[in-house]
Amino acid sequence: MYATERYESIADDLRTVGRVSVADLAVRFDVTPETVRRDLDQLEQSGLLQRVHGGAVAAGRSSIRELSLSEREGQHSPEKTAVASAAARLVPATFTGSIAIDAGTTTAAVAAQLATWVPAETGTVLTVITNAVPIAALLQHSPHIELHLLGGRVRGLTSAAVGTTTVEQIQALRPDIVFVGANGVSAGFGLSTPDEFEGAVKAAYVRAGRRIVAVIDRTKHGEEALVRFARLPEIDTVVTDAAPAPDLADALAEADVEVIVA
Repeated sequence: MYATERYESIADDLRTVGRVSVADLAVRFDVTPETVRRDLDQLEQSGLLQRVHGGAVAAGRSSIRELSLSEREGQHSPEKTAVASAAARLVPATFTGSIAIDAGTTTAAVAAQLATWVPAETGTVLTVITNAVPIAALLQHSPHIELHLLGGRVRGLTSAAVGTTTVEQIQALRPDIVFVGANGVSAGFGLSTPDEFEGAVKAAYVRAGRRIVAVIDRTKHGEEALVRFARLPEIDTVVTDAAPAPDLADALAEADVEVIVA
């Protein structure tokens, strides 16, 4: 196979899967790993990809890249809805207690499901805590929800309160369930996000909650953003829309994390 043919095949993989592995490409092309690495170096110079450990990812999928809330809202909507429906079932009508909901589009989908929550026993209310302005807007009119909106500096990109004030408020709480989102979850790095301020809030939620539920669609599997906010053993449950790859599945099992596939 000529180099140009290998380049085209690699480009196709990046468009469809988003990442490639040196080992897999070497086997498929019947060339040495060194040849694949030279191919990847050439494609990186052309701006098509970014080299990472063991292979490469599509250009733009860096550890600090972060889309705005409006850009993310329309992405992978069916998957996020499936994850949200499965996550919302963890708060049945018989639930009594408090939950916290982290900022994000998948967590917002969870909030949308909970907006119609009705208790089994008349008079029971569900206490919901959030630092996300859009999530508060979703829940503010629910007659069965007592809403607590945390204060702090509102970050325009995510419409979430962040900073020392927000973290201190979370540290004074002990919610029964925390729903937290992530930009990436990997076997070796754990759960991560591109921004340090968002990461600090997420880490505070993880430390505060009695049960930590990560809601993560399949596109986040194997991804690593700049700031780790939780190691896998700090999470109790992962709700996702597809079974994780073997390395991630093994790491989750070793950390005793329950995996719910919607």
